[in-house]
Amino acid sequence: MKRILMTLPMVVVLILGGFLYWGLNADRNPNEIPSPLLGKVVPEFALDSIDGVGVDGFGSAELSTGGIKLVNVFASWCVPCRAEHGVLIKLAAREDVDLYGINYKDQPIDAQRWLAEMGNPYTGVGSDFTGRVGIEWGVSGVPETFIVSPDGVIMYHFRGPLVGDTALRDFGEGLRRAREQIGQS
Repeated sequence: MKRILMTLPMVVVLILGGFLYWGLNADRNPNEIPSPLLGKVVPEFALDSIDGVGVDGFGSAELSTGGIKLVNVFASWCVPCRAEHGVLIKLAAREDVDLYGINYKDQPIDAQRWLAEMGNPYTGVGSDFTGRVGIEWGVSGVPETFIVSPDGVIMYHFRGPLVGDTALRDFGEGLRRAREQIGQS
């Protein structure tokens, strides 16, 4: 009995160490976690505008009319959001899509300053200070970007910043597939 009690902690440590090793060394990509909202209509929501950013807030109604929409979840305190912001500005300027921003768990005044400094690529941007809309969208962190069909269905979800060749290739492929699905080239 004494021998079992002495080896039990060692067995527990080995098992936990094995899980830690597996978790740290496995080639895991958070973008491969499927979104439960893919193929579903965007959740019902309405976000208030952020004073001083030059565009209105928005809600599910704006995402259900017209062409393909991109919805980017960001925050001024998010370092990867800062890294991807230049890409979003270029994307909004050259693509035939409207880009909407959900300012997630951030003070509106901080978002206002950040967009004034970095530039505002958004057609509409709203404050989700409480994070409630992010929960409805299944946001697990920022940044995240969604592709929404003209009828308001979520067609693609990208977790993480849109920077680097792999991320841009994957997102571009998601946008291409979305266009094909709705018959747009």
